[in-house]
Formats: sequence, structure tokens, C-alpha cells
Amino acid sequence: MTQEATTSGPPQAGAHLPQRSTAERVGDLHRRREQALAAGGVRRRGEFGARERVERLVDKGSFTETGLFVRARPDGSGGRRPHGDGVVTGFGTVDGRRVCVFAQDSTVFGGSMGEAFGEKTVALMDLALKTGCPVVGLNDSGGARIQEGVASLALYAELVRRNVQASGVIPQISVVLGPCAGGAAYSPAITDFTVMVDGASHMFVTGPDVIEAVTGERATAEELGGARTSNAVNGNAHFLAADEEDALNVVRELLSYLPANNLEPPPEYAPGDAPAGDFLDAVVPDRLGQAYDMREILRAVVDDGELLYVQELFAPNILCALARVEGRSVGVVANQPLHAAGVLDIDASEKAARFVRFCDAFGIPLLTFADVPGYLSGVRQERGGIIRRGAKLLYAYAEATVPKVTVVVRKAYGGGYAVMGSKHLGADINLAWPSARIAVMGAEGAVGVLHRRELAAADDPEALRARLVAAYERTHGTPYPAAERGYVDAVIAPRDTRDHIRRALAALRGKRAPLPQRRHGNIPL
Repeated sequence: MTQEATTSGPPQAGAHLPQRSTAERVGDLHRRREQALAAGGVRRRGEFGARERVERLVDKGSFTETGLFVRARPDGSGGRRPHGDGVVTGFGTVDGRRVCVFAQDSTVFGGSMGEAFGEKTVALMDLALKTGCPVVGLNDSGGARIQEGVASLALYAELVRRNVQASGVIPQISVVLGPCAGGAAYSPAITDFTVMVDGASHMFVTGPDVIEAVTGERATAEELGGARTSNAVNGNAHFLAADEEDALNVVRELLSYLPANNLEPPPEYAPGDAPAGDFLDAVVPDRLGQAYDMREILRAVVDDGELLYVQELFAPNILCALARVEGRSVGVVANQPLHAAGVLDIDASEKAARFVRFCDAFGIPLLTFADVPGYLSGVRQERGGIIRRGAKLLYAYAEATVPKVTVVVRKAYGGGYAVMGSKHLGADINLAWPSARIAVMGAEGAVGVLHRRELAAADDPEALRARLVAAYERTHGTPYPAAERGYVDAVIAPRDTRDHIRRALAALRGKRAPLPQRRHGNIPL
């Protein structure tokens, strides 16, 4: 057989087409990348762009974008198919620790969620779950993309399902940097923390125009779901930021307290300075009805006196904060006597219950400071469901298996004593100051109930009342009856509080508390 015969045959496919070199293909890649990165338009309000926001959040040069060449679906796009479809997704590091980030781009279809947009976000959530790292969502969206119909709605539901799957597994943080309306608002509602920017963020299910058309009620977007409304009135948000830069700083600070996932411990740092605590011996007023600032006590027992308060403007009668003791994260829950005497009402119960459950989910020990007159009574509270909603805090403390240390500072009356980290709900170490009063109710109320007939028949009821109140205080208005029964492990000098807490947390490290096998409990929602 000749050489010609052996090489003859049908031409190879594409052999007649000019072949591009690798350099040409790389050049094409760069051109496509530039085109994709320039997909967005000019921002309407002059804030940072989506990629700028991501770059300002993560460590310099650490961000790797995913889905850059994903394009909007043809149907419903009016022929315009921008790269990225209105959301930037990827991963990077914050202070050297891995994090997944998505940032909605309001310059592309108003930041509305289309099918490709939703698929990118869901894929990022799946990546975060598989790799066990936190997710930060930078929200700036008009909601579902109407042109894409049910596909947009389907992806919202898929995203919420991922939020639920990730709940208690990886930390989820939402930052609202513009509008967050309609179905878009429910994903942040499920995440662990929401940060909003004063004067720029709005979050509501139904906008002002629709509400006015349907109900006749008039309200501005700020009144309806602005950052201050969401932080102080309805409790939908956890942090109020002054501007976008401040919001991203809050996220970085928050992440510094949190583990990457529920299987890893929170990050450890070098132990901070121990604040001077001598003044604690005199911080609680001698008069029972006189208020003081619980934050002074908290600053004296945590590293460097630093606390990151959660929902600081909502239900101010209870304080929830993240802090460190000896370089390790703790979750702090404390009654605040400056507001409503530190009473537990509906809002305070729900605020604290969710915080307790978050700390328990991610292995963060709980540090409780009690000065509580009990649950708030009144027609509005009863009709509002104080029994059902107040029970959430009882449930949360009883369910929590992390180390729990409680300090009774002053009054701990009735159900307030039981719920605020009592030994009976599973607290591990319970301490009390000499100023603690642990009883069913205050002396005045108790005397009025127990000695009603004697007081009515007395020649000088006020003098008798004073003697009876003093006797009750000596017998029941101290921490020692509780200590006698082992409900309080130690009565301590206030100035020694930090040292006792430090020792207790060290002793509880590695605590094991197995629970009965079950799918999940049925918290009174």
C-alpha cells in the first residue's frame, strides 16, 4: 500500500477552519471578563457598587468570584442579558478566616432576583454548607423579577430552604444596604443577624404605595421598614450602622466572635486586660427601687470591657451581647434596670430567647446577669401572648447545652428568677452577690398578701408594715436560703465576679450534655 493511500480519507472535522492560538484565546477571555465586570450601570444613590462592597468587606486580594459568566435568561430580559444577572457571588477571607459572600447589584434589573441570579446565590449557599464557612449576604434588591414569573418565585423558595438547612450549621449574616422588599425580606429574617444602614435601608413585605391603595394607611418607607424602625420598633434588625462602611465593620467585628460552623469552636485570642472591678462593691444602690446601669457591671467582667450588643435599640430592658472572657467568646444576657426595672415582657423574652438559641447552636457559653422583678403583667401583655411568647425564653435556656454561668446581682423574683439562667433550667454554676434577693415576690408585695388582715386591723398599719417588710427582708430577701438548698453555688463579693466567672468557664470547658433522641423540639412559636 502506498503512502498516499494510507493518508487519504475524509478530512477531519474543523480542519478547514482557522485555528486560534492560545494567546488569542486568553485575549478573548480577558475581553469577556472585562465585559462581564462592566455589566452594571451607574449607581442611583452614590453608594459603593456590588463588587466594591465585597472588596471592602473581605481581606485585600482574597476574593474569588464565582459565576462571573452566568447570564440572565433570555425570557423576560427584553433582549438584555447582562453577565452575572445582578448578583456577585464568591468566597474570600475576613481576618484570614474563610467566608462566602453574595452582593446584589441594583444597577442590573434593579437587583431583582431572576432565575440565573437565584441559581448563583443558591449554589453559593450550597458551597458554604459543604465547606462549613459563614455566609454574608449584601442585600440591595427590589424583590422578585416580575418578567421571569414563577421561576423567580421558585428561586426565592430555594434560597429560603438553604437558609433553613444552614440554620445552626453555619453563621448567616444579612446586610441590607438599600431596599429589601416582598419575598426578598424573608431570607434575611431567617438568617442569624441583620445589619441595616440608617437612612438608606428599607425592609418590608409590602411597600407604602400598595398599603395605601389596599388599606388607606399612609406611611413613608422609613416609617414602615426603615433601619431605625427595624432596629427599635419591630426588632427585625440587630444592628444599626451609620453608613455602608460602618455596616461592613460591624460584620467583621461580629465574625470575630463566631465559629466557622457548628463543629468548630469559636476563635480564640490572647486574653484581654482585666478591667478594675473594685467599684462593683458599690455599684448596686442600697435602695431597691433605685436604678443603675447594668452595662457598668458587664464592662467590668469581660476582656477589655468590650461588648458587641445585639438588638441594642429593641427591648432595652434586656441586654444581649457578645464578648470575651480570657480570649474566648461568650454570649451575655442581662436584665437592664435602667429600662422598666429590667422586667421581662414579650419583646424582651423573644429577643433573649433567639440570642440564647444562637449561642447554643454555635457552642458559645452563656453568661447571665439577673436583676429581674418578674414577667410584666397587664392586659396588653396577656392579650399579646405573654404566656406563649414568654415561654420561649424558658424553653431556650432549658434546651441549651453549652456552659451556662449565672450571676444574681439584685432582685430575682417569681418566674423571673426561674427563667434567667436558674439552676433549675440547667445552669451549671450559679453565683449571687450579697445584694441578691431571691424570692417569689418583693417584700412589699409579699407582706401585703401574707398579712392583709393583720394590717387592716392594726392601729398603726404603716409601722406594722415596716416591721413586717424588714422581717421578710431578713428572712427571704437574701441569697442565703437559695444557697442553703444548693440553688446558688456561691455567694461572692462583687469585686471578685470576673475571677469566679473565669474559673467557672474554665471548669466547664469540654462540658457534655447529651439530649434524648428526637427530630426536634416544639418551641412555642
